[in-house]
Order: sequence, then C-alpha cells, then structure tokens
Amino acid sequence: MSKIRVLSDQLINQIAAGEVVERPASVAKELVENAIDAGARRIIVDVEGGGRRLLRVSDDGEGMTRDDALLAFERHATSKISSADDLFAIATLGFRGEALASIASVARVELLTKTEEAQAATRILIEGGRIRDVKDAAHTKGTTISVRDLFFNVPARRKFLRSEATESFHLTNLLTHYALAHPEIAFTLTNNGRETLRVAPARDLRERAFQIFGERFIANLLEVEGGIPQVARVHGYISAPRERRTSRDAQYLFINGRYVRDALMARALSEGYRTILPQGVYPAALLFLDVPLEEVDVNVHPAKTEVRFRRAAAVADCVREAVRRSLASAGFVRSSEPNEEPATDANDRSKRSEGPVSSSVKSEEINEARPDASTRPLKLVPPPQQSRITFGPAARIEEKDDERTAMAAHARTAETGGANAAEQKAYKQRSEAGMQEARSSSSSTENLQEAAPAKMEAELPPLSSLSGIVREVPTASVATNIRPLGQLEASFIIATDDEGLLLIDQHMAHERILFEQYRTREQGRVLESQNLLLPETFDLTPAQAAAFDIISEDLEAYGFGLMRLSGRTVAVRAVPADLPAGEARSLLAELLDSIDAERRTLTRESITERIAATLASRAAVKYNTVLAPEKMRWLVDRLLLTSSPTTCPRGRPVILRLATHDIEKSFHRT
Repeated sequence: MSKIRVLSDQLINQIAAGEVVERPASVAKELVENAIDAGARRIIVDVEGGGRRLLRVSDDGEGMTRDDALLAFERHATSKISSADDLFAIATLGFRGEALASIASVARVELLTKTEEAQAATRILIEGGRIRDVKDAAHTKGTTISVRDLFFNVPARRKFLRSEATESFHLTNLLTHYALAHPEIAFTLTNNGRETLRVAPARDLRERAFQIFGERFIANLLEVEGGIPQVARVHGYISAPRERRTSRDAQYLFINGRYVRDALMARALSEGYRTILPQGVYPAALLFLDVPLEEVDVNVHPAKTEVRFRRAAAVADCVREAVRRSLASAGFVRSSEPNEEPATDANDRSKRSEGPVSSSVKSEEINEARPDASTRPLKLVPPPQQSRITFGPAARIEEKDDERTAMAAHARTAETGGANAAEQKAYKQRSEAGMQEARSSSSSTENLQEAAPAKMEAELPPLSSLSGIVREVPTASVATNIRPLGQLEASFIIATDDEGLLLIDQHMAHERILFEQYRTREQGRVLESQNLLLPETFDLTPAQAAAFDIISEDLEAYGFGLMRLSGRTVAVRAVPADLPAGEARSLLAELLDSIDAERRTLTRESITERIAATLASRAAVKYNTVLAPEKMRWLVDRLLLTSSPTTCPRGRPVILRLATHDIEKSFHRT
C-alpha cells in the first residue's frame, strides 16, 4: 500500500491557516488589506472576545459580484496577479489568494458584498471550509465579512491564543498601523461595544498622527525627507532625541504603504541616531519607504510582514542618511562635511556588501545632541578655585600655588611615554622661563590667570587616562566595609574598600534599593499613596488604552489611584508615596508604551517586575543632587543588603572599581 497520499482540500487549507492565521489580528490584517485594495474610504472593525468570538470588517469599497464572491474562497484565487511577471511588480497589499480560504477553514464566516451596479447583495455562509448557504441579501455598496468562533474546529490552535486583553492589543496595534499608512481613509475600531479608535479622513500623515497620538507626540517630531528615487525615497517623521523610548513599540515602519517588521530598516533608523541616543534607547518614528516595485520582493513570508530588497545596503544608506540629515537640520548634529561621501550615487551604493549597516557620519562631528553646543576645539583652561569633588557639606579643596602647579605639569610631561629626552628638556626650559616671567610680571593671582590659558593651551601635554583599567565589580567581590568619602559632580558617590577606589552611581543604587522594596512587597498589600489635590487627566493612544486594560489592576496595587473616563481618557487621583507627583504622566506613558506583546510573554510576574522597575527608576534620587554624608552612608548600607548590589534592575553597572594596584602601576610605582 502506498504511503504517500494527496491531502484533502480542507486539510490543505487548515495547514495554510497555520501560516496565515496566527491570531485574530492576522485575520484582521488580511481583511483590512483587502478592503484597502478594494478602494475603501471607510473601514469599520468590530471585535468581541479579543477577536475569538467575533471579528467583523466592513468597508465601502467596490464590492464583488456573486461569481467573484464564490471564487474568492477558492484556494489561490485572486484578482491581483495573473502571471509570474506580476510577482516582481506587486503594487497591492494582497496577492496570494489564500487568505479567505484559510480563514474560512478554521472559522464560521459570513460574507455580505454588493457592487454599485448590482440590484441585491450576495450573502455567503461558510463553516469550517464548507459552504452552507448562498442567497440574496440587503447591503450597501461594499463588503462586510464576519468571522466567528475562530479555531472552533482546531482546538489545539485555539488554546495557544493569549488573553483577551493581549489579543485586543494586537488588533489595536494593527489598526493603528494602517490608519497611519492611509490617512485618506476613515477607520473605526469597536471592542466589546466600546469605541477604541475613530479617525476621520485626514489631509496628511501629520494630521493623522495628531488624531491618534495627540499634540504632545506631534510636538517632538522632526520631518524626514530624502533618499534616492531609483533606490528608495524616505519620508515621514522621527522623534527629537529628547523623546526616548525603552523599546521599538513607537516605531511604525512601512514599505510602499505596507506595514512591515523589517530589521534592516529598524537598524538603519537606529544608526541614524548613533552617538545621540545611548544603547538600549530607541526613537519614535513614522517612517515610509517608497521603493520601485522591481527593487523589493514582498513574496517572502506568508503573512507578508517581511520583505527582501534587491539592494539592501543602498536602502539602508538612504534611511540612515535621511534620518541624519533631519537631525542635522534641527541642529542635533553637525551637517556633513563637503568631503564626505555623497548620498546620490545609487550605482556605487548598490555595489556594497549587504553586511551590517554603518554610519558615514564621522563620530567627531556629533554635537552631543545639543543644538547650541560649541563646535570650537577643546582648550585647556586654568583649574577653577573650587573643585567639583565635594567631601561633606563644608569641606573644600584649595588650589596649589603657581610654582607647584607648573612643577606638577612638568612631572606629568616627564612621565609621558611619547616625549623624547630633547622634547622633555625643551619643555622644562620653557616651563621655567614661563614661571619666571609670570612671577616678574605681577604678584597678583588675576594677572597670572590671564596669562595662563595661552601658555597651558600651547604647552601642557595630555594627561594619562585610567579608563582602560576601571572595571565593573562582580557581586561576589563586593565587600561590606565600603566607606563613602564624598560626591563627584553631585551624581556619583566616591568610596573606598580594601581593594581600592569605588565610584557608585547614586541614582541606580537607589533604583536597585527601591526595586527590591516594590518587588518584595507583601502579597495583596497595596503600597502607600499620596492623593493629588486635583486629579490629572490625559488621553491614551489606542495601543496605550489596550495596554492599560492589561496592567490597571497591578498599577493600583502599587499605589496608583486610577479612573477610566469616557473614550480613551484616564484620570490619575493618587500616585505612590515615593513618586514625585509631576512624574505620574510620563511614568504611565512609559509603562504603557513598554507593553510589547509581539516579543514578550506578558505573564503576571513580568508585568509586576516591569512596573516595579519603572517606578523605582522614577522615584530614585536624581543625578545632580547633593547628598549629605548620612544619606550617602544610608544608600551604601541599603545597597549592600540587596540581592544584586552591582547592577540596576535594567542590567547596568552600579559600582565601578579602580584597584589600588592599578593606581600604583599607573604611577609607575610597581
């Protein structure tokens, strides 16, 4: 008996559904894309039970005739391509012709559709891939598809769906993407009878972004316009460097109007911010690429969320340089120098290897993300009268007299390995002559300070750096006899232990202490809170509103007093006792934006830890805060009692060590 057999059409469709229909949002994606391809100007999505119980998509597009409606549920039936050549110039969002067949094989589907010329609409009922009924019905021009009981006949697939709140979040995120991609279309999303998203047709992307995200988001956007027509045209908006995110949730990327998850595009966007944003911090972006159809292959993934470029390196360059130019025009980086590589030679760029994306902007040209920063060369100036290292509230470090300063400078020069004997002797003679001239010219300190900058600028050699021997401290090597000495820049605690000198980041140390306090709170115990004199209200974006439903109960356990008002408006009546009242809005926005169910499993434990980490970061003592010796002592003692005193909740180092033997070695004493 033969072991190889041909599968039934129904089983083939269910297998295909495993690739195309991952969750309710996958169904919504296919149906919304079909509505857009049909020329719809109004799309309404109704959801119940996170899309498992009901997902209905209605549009006012061109509709279908009865014959076309029946054929639409056949496998690989489509109106969008007719030959193999069409695969290399796909201008529509859908083209495979397997979405409706796959969806109908794992759900109960009702289709209502009518063209403008038809006298009556067509109603088709399909259950588990089998047509149950076809008849005339009443319906306006356009199409309505209702998908009920998703995966009712595939229980193994149904049990892998996430909670209703998580699935609703994915649906909201999807509609937000397509509302941004098509400002000319009106979108409405209703979840369990409550309107989650409603946007009227907008003039342009900026107006649509205002409709969805609000005025505050728009105020921090920079316009992007650039690229090479024959490779990729880049347009849209990016956030100013001050608008920082801890994940890529606020990055909306599109290629030829298609919502995608493209690693190359995201990496090129981050490269545009290189040296401006620290590692682990991401910008917000509404970024669109218009690529010639023959330059991009969208037929590489069943869900059509991934693409492949013919000249990937050239596309990455276009994105990175467009972002860089936008930041430069806003004054956050210096404009490219004339002798830099031009951004217009597409043929030359197309020959590059498709390796990691690298920036063509020189790192020394970055202006540290401050528009008003000086671009003049760094010059040595006389040391100030008061050191910026403070040891207690009343301690002071006085400046040494001029002769000892010059002698110290000479000693440093003698220790510099790059200077030869003749240069050291000449420097000594010049230093002695300069000292004698300074003594004879005036005995006043003011005259000496006026003469010093020019000489020091020309004569002083560079100091040796200890950066290469400063090390992070393993938890196992942390001693209990750490002795605080003072502060550096009112931000770092200087301390010692038996092995040498320690630098402790005061903000991250306090963050670790508070994080463990919040995380180990008694089960069911609500943290103390402070009531606000006037409740603060703010509007959530659609994605934030979906995330709010997931974590609102946990937020209240941590001391927040929250009230959901009409629509997407939330009122904050109370905040945790440790949190400054002014931090409430930004903290909640950061928490809601950090919900990323695409890549993380939102267990109850992960949600509570994320809230604890974010709350600890906002409530911890800030940088540039002068601490009394008692407060420094308290921070160090409490830090040593935590489970991981050498790292903050986000994994960054809290303590750095400069060992005594490394100090002695640097002074050539060993």
